[in-house]
Amino acid sequence: MTMETPLHRVQGLGSAHSGVKHFWRQRMTAAAMVPLAIWFAWSVVGLAGASEVQALTYLTRSAFGLPLNAILMGAFVVIALYHMVLGLQVIIDDYVHSDGGKIFLMLLMRAFALAVAAVSLFALFRIAGP
Repeated sequence: MTMETPLHRVQGLGSAHSGVKHFWRQRMTAAAMVPLAIWFAWSVVGLAGASEVQALTYLTRSAFGLPLNAILMGAFVVIALYHMVLGLQVIIDDYVHSDGGKIFLMLLMRAFALAVAAVSLFALFRIAGP
């Protein structure tokens, strides 16, 4: 005999009510990072020894009327930071035992990720924008 409602069993929610969603978000961001990381590594190797002008041209070069490399770089930054936030959230939940410490570190980690994302996307927009 279980105390769970039928809806609760169907939704597959654990005691934290978000474990499955968090698990799938981590896996989906990891899957999205595979092609983006390959593209990023290819770009870095291709730009080794290049001048600043060549690197900026690489980001602004248009494909199909869009700065494709800048868009891919923005996606790489955003997805990598979101994946980082998901991973650090698990680490903080598992290894920080005081509630105040958890809240502080979660807020600090998310503020850091938002700041890095904002600065990175602003720089990309300034480089490749109109």
